[in-house]
Amino acid sequence: MVSLAVNKSRANVAMLSIGAYRPQRLVSNAEVCEVLDSTPEWIFERTGVRNRRWISGDETLQYISARAGERALNNSGIDRSKIGALILCTSSWLKLTPHGAPSVAADLGMNGIVAFDLTSGCGGFGYGLGVAADLIRAGSVDYVLVIGAETMTVGLDPTDRGTAMIFGDGAGAVVVGPSEENGISPTVWGSDGENAGAIAQDIDFLEYMQRAQAMQGVDPEVEKIGRMSLRMEGPRVFRWAAVTLPRALSTALEVSGVAKEDIEVFVPHQANARINELMKKNLGLADDIPMANDIENTGNTSAASIPLAMEEMLVTGKAKGGQLALLLGFGAGLSYAGQVAVLPPAPAEPSF
Repeated sequence: MVSLAVNKSRANVAMLSIGAYRPQRLVSNAEVCEVLDSTPEWIFERTGVRNRRWISGDETLQYISARAGERALNNSGIDRSKIGALILCTSSWLKLTPHGAPSVAADLGMNGIVAFDLTSGCGGFGYGLGVAADLIRAGSVDYVLVIGAETMTVGLDPTDRGTAMIFGDGAGAVVVGPSEENGISPTVWGSDGENAGAIAQDIDFLEYMQRAQAMQGVDPEVEKIGRMSLRMEGPRVFRWAAVTLPRALSTALEVSGVAKEDIEVFVPHQANARINELMKKNLGLADDIPMANDIENTGNTSAASIPLAMEEMLVTGKAKGGQLALLLGFGAGLSYAGQVAVLPPAPAEPSF
C-alpha cells in the first residue's frame, strides 16, 4: 500500500470502516415530473440521475445519521467507548440550537463525547474528514466518527427546475483512527465567497419570520411568503467548477506525494454525472479507473454523497478496500475539499 505524506508525523490515520443509510422511499424521474415541468429522459441526460431516495415515515436527519453511524461503528470492530469525537457534516439540520451532533451521539450510546456539526455544503464530508484526521494527529482524540448526512428534500421547491430533479436524502459515515501506514493525505480545501450566492437559501430566517407574521395578519404591509427553499444557479456553478476543481484535484495529488498514475479509484461529489466525467478527463485519469456514479440512483445528497458513493462502490465490487482513491467534494459556499485516501474495507453491514 502506498504511504501518503502527512502534515504532522505524530500519527498515521486512515478510514477504518464505513457505514451508510439510504431512505426506504425510491423516487423515479417519472414521479418527479408529475410536478416538475420536465421529462425523465431530459433529467437523466442533463444530470445523470434516474432515481433518488427521499425520507418518509419516521425517517429524520437524526434517525438516518444514527443508523449510518451505527453501521460504521459495527463494521469497524472498535469499541465505541474509544470514539473521542463525532462530527456531523450537514446543512439540513432543522434547528440552529441545539445542533445535531450531541443528539446523534446520545442515540449511539456515546453521550458526553466531543460532538459538533460542520456545515460546508456539499464539501462538508471532505472538511469533516480533514478535521478528524488532524484531531487525531494532534493527539486530541484517538478515534473520530465522521457522519455526512442530509435531508435535502425538506428544503426543496418541487417545481424548481434548478434543484428539484437533482437532490436526494441519505447518510454515510466513517470511523477514522490510527493506522500503521497513513491513509488520509493532507486536505486541500478552499472557498469563494464572491460567488456564494450561486447556491443559496432563498430567504434568511429573520425575513422569513417577518413574512410569516404578515400571513397571520400581524403586518399586512410585509410581502407574504411560502416555503423557504434552496436555489441554485447551475451555469454559474458549472463555470466556477470548471476553473476551480481541476486545480484542486492537481493540488490534492501534489500534497499527497503520489502520482495520478497511482490513483485506483475516483470518488467525486455526486453533483452531476457530466461534470464528473469532465473532471476525470481533464485530470488525465486512465479510462479504466472506476469512478463513482452513485448519483444515478441516489441523487445529489450534498455532504452525504462521498461516503454513500464509496459505500456503493465497495458493496458492489467496483472498488476494494485498500485501494487508493481521489476524493473531492464541492458546492455551497462556494467551497471545496479534497484528499487522496485509502478506501476502508467493504462493509459487513451494507445499506442495500
